[in-house]
Amino acid sequence: ICALLFASLYILCHFIITHFKKHTDFTAVHDDEDAAVNRIALGLCTFTLAVALGAVLLLPFSIISNEVLLSFPQNYYIQWLNGSLIHGLWNLVFLFSNMSLVFLMPFAYFFTESEGFAGSKKGIMARVYETSVVLLLLTLLVLGMVWVASAIMGNDAASRQSLYDLWEYYLPYLYSCISLFGVLLLLLCTPFGLSTMFTVTGKLLVKPRLLEDLDEQLSCTRFEEAAVSHRI
Repeated sequence: ICALLFASLYILCHFIITHFKKHTDFTAVHDDEDAAVNRIALGLCTFTLAVALGAVLLLPFSIISNEVLLSFPQNYYIQWLNGSLIHGLWNLVFLFSNMSLVFLMPFAYFFTESEGFAGSKKGIMARVYETSVVLLLLTLLVLGMVWVASAIMGNDAASRQSLYDLWEYYLPYLYSCISLFGVLLLLLCTPFGLSTMFTVTGKLLVKPRLLEDLDEQLSCTRFEEAAVSHRI
């Protein structure tokens, strides 16, 4: 069931990305190597968008499935909407979201920008090697920054040692930090987006005739008539 749901989201996200992408992206590339790289990047971006869409729809899906089970408790055909399915979906979404955030999206970006190491043979594998090395260095840099931040804030040996437990401490901590950064960025960009939206809407919308001041138009017409008469 989880595989079917994710496959449906993946197909939907693939149609969304291919609909909004530029015509020169992913397909209109004369070099076969660049075309293959763009297709791989398209697959990684589609996977990440499917995971993000699944994370957004997980809470409504949980609420709706719970209401359906409460409404039809004896129905055999909807018993698959149980708590184990929801719990498994939560675990998979959390795992894939961390994997997409930490590995897949940086890999897709560095993979499209890579050209292979100097002196190495050109090809897909040369780009994969360069991307893997750059991603490893970036991972070590992020690990070091988080370790230093944890050591500064904790200021004890336990906070330094707990970072080595990757699955219980580091990934949730990194996920929380990036989520906090996203919320701050949203709070920063939302006022500018709203002001731009109202500005564009005010330019596009036409002022209704019911709100026009007829006396003001008559006064303008009289001034124009007087100006023309004066020139004559």
